[in-house]
Amino acid sequence: MKMKFMKSYENEILLLDRIDKIRAINQQYDLEHNAYLSFSGGKDSTILHYLLDMALPGNKIPRLFLNTGIEYKFIVEFVKELAKTDDRIVILNSGVNIKEMLEKEGYPFKSKQHSMNLDMYWRHRGEPYNRTLQRYLGIVESTTQIRCPKKLMYQFTPEFNLHCSAKCCDRLKKQPATKWAKENNKSIKLTGIRQDEGGQRLSATCIVTDKSDNLLKFHPLLVINKDFEEWFIEKFNIKLCKLYYPPYNLARSGCKGCPYNKNLQQDLDIMEELLPVERKQCEIIWKPVYDEYYRIGFRLKKE
Repeated sequence: MKMKFMKSYENEILLLDRIDKIRAINQQYDLEHNAYLSFSGGKDSTILHYLLDMALPGNKIPRLFLNTGIEYKFIVEFVKELAKTDDRIVILNSGVNIKEMLEKEGYPFKSKQHSMNLDMYWRHRGEPYNRTLQRYLGIVESTTQIRCPKKLMYQFTPEFNLHCSAKCCDRLKKQPATKWAKENNKSIKLTGIRQDEGGQRLSATCIVTDKSDNLLKFHPLLVINKDFEEWFIEKFNIKLCKLYYPPYNLARSGCKGCPYNKNLQQDLDIMEELLPVERKQCEIIWKPVYDEYYRIGFRLKKE
């Protein structure tokens, strides 16, 4: 009981801290007129959606949802339902042919960092490894702990012919969002990313500014953890997309079947049983990557 009380107390303090932080950033950079929330319809961005209203009651900050064509149908339905009573929800279709884009730009594999390095290698095949690749492959020492897994070292050889890159998110989400933001004079992007999700987020900072101290990005949830999120949801009776509840119980609801998902096999198994049509769509969209995952037994059960 005492531990539960202490956790609740810590979360209350953290909530006040985040509210104060949002208000301070708003006072300095006028978020209410210059910012938009990158709204995915997932748990993190939904929490930030409500946290913004606690910190800035009555704010008109747009919630921009990118419908790329590979969102879960329940996510799209959840966002559309919110939009019925909240005119700040903006639904924007990417208008990108996903299959053609992936074939041209490259497929995501393992992580953004890994995919970026694979793309770098692909574009400079036949040339000596540059310093970045040498560090990633462990050829030279580096202060960073990010290294290519031994299991995937073969991908940095001429024999591996699947073009991979981290451009998927850029083409489907970042570029359309940037275009919309420019057209609507919104220079600041708010996101619900959290540092404890790992990967490139580990090196993220709460605010990102340019050389002139103009705010470009603000990540209010960066320092919070899952415990705080669960407490926040329960305390304020936050309604999430049905994918987070039984029988689905998904841990995340990003692009369905995304090869970056560490719980890919588990999510595909759930989809196989409960969302079979969407499961088949994943096999079609990500087939070259899935085939390789299956072949080497990486994230998917080896066939």
